[in-house]
Amino acid sequence: MSEELILKTKIMKKTFILCLIAIFTATVAFTQKTEKELKKEVKEKAMKEAQKEAKSLTKQGWKTSPGSLPLDKLVESAWMKQLQVDENGLPMYITADGNGVAETKSVAEAQALEFAKLQLAGSIESNIASIVKGNLANAQESAQEATSVTEIIQSSKNIIAQQLGYINPNFKLYRDLKDKKIEVQVRIFYETKQSFAIAKKAIRKELKEKLKKTDEEVDKLLQEAPK
Repeated sequence: MSEELILKTKIMKKTFILCLIAIFTATVAFTQKTEKELKKEVKEKAMKEAQKEAKSLTKQGWKTSPGSLPLDKLVESAWMKQLQVDENGLPMYITADGNGVAETKSVAEAQALEFAKLQLAGSIESNIASIVKGNLANAQESAQEATSVTEIIQSSKNIIAQQLGYINPNFKLYRDLKDKKIEVQVRIFYETKQSFAIAKKAIRKELKEKLKKTDEEVDKLLQEAPK
């Protein structure tokens, strides 16, 4: 091979490597820009929705507790969480709310939190039920067996709520009612992945104990389709 050909080969290799670096750098920059833009869009949408909701809540007489964030900032923070998505574009948090009415704020808050937890557990149970329903359709289960599995899933809401444990309601509002009672409103957020893991663990136990399912059989029922 001549010196001229060797030199040309080296130049081509060097050019190729530089092109790869340039493409990689541009791709990274584009990805970072896109993520930044998405975050900006989420924030803008959250602020817009929060402003509307905050005005409505203020007109209805809702107030924040002493030491809490101002109402508009509290609502904005809640909307930011509600709009967050994971790497698959799915909601990062499952959201639920609840209201309670009592003669004291603490009792009303406890009621509101209990209602919110049950609503949250219901949403989680519905999601798990959809997964199991799809897997049952593909499994060679008898009609009676499929019915038993479905019934256990549908009755798991209270069990899931218990397994979630105490949830601190960062979003909490109250207002005084005409009959000297107090109404409290809470909004709770639970990470989707973590809530699914807790729910599946609870349902797994139920399926194994009541239907004598093996670990392998339960895994097939609870496995999610690849994203």
